[in-house]
Order: sequence, then C-alpha cells, then structure tokens
Amino acid sequence: MPIFKAMNRSIRAHRGMIVRKKKEKAAQPNKVRYPIGIKLVTIITFLLLISLGAITVLVSVLVSGDLQITAEDNNFTVNRRSAAEAETVLQTYHSNALVFLDSLNTVGADRRSADLRSESSGYARQIEASYFEQNKDVAAIVIGGNSPGTGSLINERFFEVNEIDTGMVDEFMAQTVPENGAVSLLNAAPVFGIPALAMRWDTVTLIFSTEHLTDTFGSSVNLSFLINQEGDVLVHPEQSLVTAGANLRGDPLVEMYRESREQNLQTLYTDRDGVRYFGAFRKLSFANAAVLTMVEYETVFEGIWVTTWRNILLTGAVLFLSILFIWFFSKTISAPLGRLTAAAEKIEEGQFEVALAGKSRDEIGLLSESFVKMGKALVSFSRFTNLEIAKRAMRGELTLGGETRQATIFFSDIRSFTAISETMEPEEVVEFLNDYMTRMVACVKETGGTVDKFIGDSVMAHWGAATTAGSPAADALNCISAALAMRTALQQFNLGRDDSIKQPRIWIGCGINTGSVVAGQIGSHERMEYTVIGDAVNLASRTETLNKPLHTDILITENTWKLVKEYLITEEMPSVTVKGKVKPVRMFAVVNLRARKPGERQQQPVTLGQVRNMLGYAAPDLRVIDLDKEEKKYVIAK
Repeated sequence: MPIFKAMNRSIRAHRGMIVRKKKEKAAQPNKVRYPIGIKLVTIITFLLLISLGAITVLVSVLVSGDLQITAEDNNFTVNRRSAAEAETVLQTYHSNALVFLDSLNTVGADRRSADLRSESSGYARQIEASYFEQNKDVAAIVIGGNSPGTGSLINERFFEVNEIDTGMVDEFMAQTVPENGAVSLLNAAPVFGIPALAMRWDTVTLIFSTEHLTDTFGSSVNLSFLINQEGDVLVHPEQSLVTAGANLRGDPLVEMYRESREQNLQTLYTDRDGVRYFGAFRKLSFANAAVLTMVEYETVFEGIWVTTWRNILLTGAVLFLSILFIWFFSKTISAPLGRLTAAAEKIEEGQFEVALAGKSRDEIGLLSESFVKMGKALVSFSRFTNLEIAKRAMRGELTLGGETRQATIFFSDIRSFTAISETMEPEEVVEFLNDYMTRMVACVKETGGTVDKFIGDSVMAHWGAATTAGSPAADALNCISAALAMRTALQQFNLGRDDSIKQPRIWIGCGINTGSVVAGQIGSHERMEYTVIGDAVNLASRTETLNKPLHTDILITENTWKLVKEYLITEEMPSVTVKGKVKPVRMFAVVNLRARKPGERQQQPVTLGQVRNMLGYAAPDLRVIDLDKEEKKYVIAK
C-alpha cells in the first residue's frame, strides 16, 4: 500500500535518527540506571521462588497412592471386624435359643405342642422368663408351622417397650413360607416396624431386634450392612431401608457377593449412579448371609482435598502479597507502558499527536521519548496525504489494486480566482487559500466525505468510495449537505470583506455527480495516491464548470438528483450535451434541503432567484451566452 510504504520510509528515517541519538548518548555514564532486564529478572526470580515453594507443598498430593492402599486395607479391616461382630451376635442368639429350647425339653415341655406354657411346669415358665430377661432383644420364638397361634413363645416386655402388638408375630408367620434345613435369615422389619430379624432353622423361627448390630455397623466412616443371599437388606445404619424391606439386587458390590465363590473380597467399583466406592464383603459361616462394607472414594480423599485447598489458599495469599510487591515495584514499568499503549491506540485511530512523559531513565523512558517524536513525524506526514485513507490503510481496510464503487464525486472551484491571485503576493495567496481550504475541508469531514486532492484553488472530494454512509442515496445527500455547508461557510468567510484587493469576497461553483468509479491506488512505485477514476468523475468535473455560465453555485446531474430528489429543493437547468455523451445530461441547480419533519419551518432560500440574489448573480440569458472554448465540453440544449 502506498501509504504504508511512505510511512515505512518515514519510520525508517526516524529510527535512524533514534539510533544516532542513542550512540551519542551511549558514552554518557549512568544513562540507564535501572534496566528493564534487571527489573524483570528480579520479578521473575521472586515469582519462581514462590511457585517452587507452592509446588513443593502440593507434592503432598502424591501421597494419594499410599492413601488409597491404606483406605482399602482399612475398609477390609472394618468389614472383617463387622462380619465377626455380626457372626458372633447371630451365633449367640442361635446358641441361646437352642439352650433355652433344650432346657424346656428337659423339664418336659413339648416344643412342638400347640401350647407350651399350659403343658410346662412352673419351672419351665421360670426358664422362659429367665431367657427373655437375659435376651431382651428377642421378640418371640415360634415352633412349628406358620398358622396363627402355632407354638409361639412371646416376650411380652419386648412388645410393651416397643409399643408393638403381639399379633404381629402371627402376621409375620402368615407371610413367610416355613423351611426345614440350614439356618437362614429373613427381614422382619417391614411387619414389626422396627429393625428386626427372623432366624429360621428346622421348624424354629427366632425373631429378635437388630439395634445392637445397627449401632455397631454405623460407628465409623465405613458403611457396613448385612444382607442375605437374595439381596434383602437385613441390618443397615439407614433403618428406613430395613423397615422398607429394601432389596439391593443389581448393586455391583451385592452382585459380586452373590456370584463370587470367594469367602471375602476387596474391590474398587462404581455404582449405578456413577459414584466410586471402596467395597468389601465377607460371607458368614452360617445363615447364608454376608456383611458388606463400603466407603465413598471422595470421602477417603476428602482430607487430601482439604489439605490441597488450604495449600491453594496459602499459595493465593502468598501470590497476593507477591502481586502487591510487584505492583509497587513495577510502577515505573506499568505506568509508562500503559501510556504507551493508550498512545498507540490513538495513533491507530489516526490521532498522531500524542503527549508522553518520559521521566524514567530506562529503556521505557527512551521509548516514550522516541514515541512522541514518531507521533510528531506522523502528524507532519498526515498533512501530505488524506487522513481518512491513512487510517483505513493502517487498519488494513484497503485492498491492493482498484475496486468498483458507487460513489458521489464533488468538484468545487473559486470564481475568478486567477484575477484575485494576481493582486496578491504569493505569501498572501497561500494564507488566503489555507484559510479557505480549512473551511471547505471541515464541511467535507463533517458529512463523512473524503478529500481526494487539491488542484490549485479547486477541491475534489468523494462520498461512498473510501467510506460510505450505507447507501448511494445517503452518500449523495451527504455530499449535497457538504456543498450547502460550504455555501454557509463562505458567507461567514466573506463577512467583513469589502471586495478590496486585500479583502476580496469569493464564491464558488460546485459540481456533483453520482456513478460507478474505480477506487484504488494510482501512481508508480515512487509515488502513489488513493483516488477515484472513471466517467462519473469526468462528468462531475465538467458539471462544475457549468456553474459560471448558468449563474449557479451548486449543480447536480440527473444521476444524483434521482437518488435524493425528495429531500431537495431544486430547479432544472437546460440539458447539456457533454463531450463523450450521446444523450443530453439533465442538470439541476440545488436551492436548499427540504424540511424533513411535518410542521418544520423551511429554511431560506427556497428559489433559485433567492440564491442568485444572495450570491449577487443575475439570471443569465442563455440565448446570448457564448460557450465556445478551445475544447468545447458542453452544448446547452435550446
């Protein structure tokens, strides 16, 4: 891009100047008192020391492997202990019941009789009372089938304490199927409403409370529970599962127990909800039951997570203190860098003149000074090119080569400027033009236009090529608004001027045309500029020249008029046959903008006659106008 090439040349020259300055100052002692390198090394070293310390502390996470082994061993130990406790309790109940029944037989009570107490001696009743006194958790011993009233020895005290009807025994027996053979365990809690088991062997059913086992199983982090081969929960710390008659078939650990031939097993598994557990089971030596023990994986490592979190908090606190230290230490770096960043953003936006305070005597201070000088150089450079084009080029919005655009082209020219300039000194001419151009360029910029070039006292600008308001109609209206603003600006410019040689009043002619143009970078490798070319540009230039014979100040072609006619007050001029055009081109003199809102007051002027009176022009007699030139560019149609 030509602008980038010119800027690069300027920047290279500026860099060369900076290098020379540095070489001249290199011999001066203590020029860089606090180099950035030393500052950065100090900061990085400090942070590394903190980071290494934090990493050293966090290495403790590595003990998680050992903790897992310990957790598995502990879970297995708890399972073995719980199973031993359960087996001891169950065997005790079984043994005591056998001794009790044998004692009854000894005194002559038939334990298969329908009414043990009626046939027993008084001594038998004493044995029964003694048994229930020593085994308060036993609810009843049922001998025989499951018919109501069949050989039941009831612990009345048990039912009173637990507020249970003794009829629950018959109800339970009616729901079960009697089995003969090995000892088996059944869950009696759903019927009795309290944690209770039924131990059955031969024709004997022993019903007892499991509160003691429940307390034993729920005494640690590890959860232990007792189940039978069918998966029924017999004893569990969560009593609701027992009283609800829960069955855990389908649970991975339960299925391992039911399918495994091993007497005991320790494993790490994931349940149906995706939760990981350390699990273990141990089969009892009788009753075809087992104790399962489990502990949640996350619970085992909770201590490590807590320790890790504390370490993170400690690290955060240390880092916070470090940040405070670095903040106070690096103010001499961060503040100048912040100002440099803001200045770079302003330059990227096209605001090349920046102010930076380079007080620090380090590399950033030197960079700030050089940045200010570069900005001043860019300010000078921007005056030799179009600022909007420069900004678009810097943002990478301009493509290489040309691109077709629908644009509105504007040309203006000062009337009789040659005669005016002959009465002034060259310096006065330059001053006069600078004042005039400043006012005109402001009108172009305020309406979103782009000044293409200055040709003597002429101004060429365009809307819709470099930038656009969104549509050709909006660009055309902005262009006409700029021309009307120039009319007003010239009125202000002419205030106080007396048409003397030194203070001449001036008026301009403006030509506007809308059409397809090629916008791009034109020139050579040595000199290039962004401009627009095409027939629409030529027609705009020739339209401008028609203002003089037609005694108008703003002329637009039919191309532009069609786009914005509903917004304008215009008067049609005679059509013109322009060189290179077959058909005559319709021309319109712009009077003013129409009032855009209902009830809005229409601003003056409203007729071309009023415009001419304001400009001091008389209505021309087109019949006597001689338009012959060295090269005839137009013919006014009769």
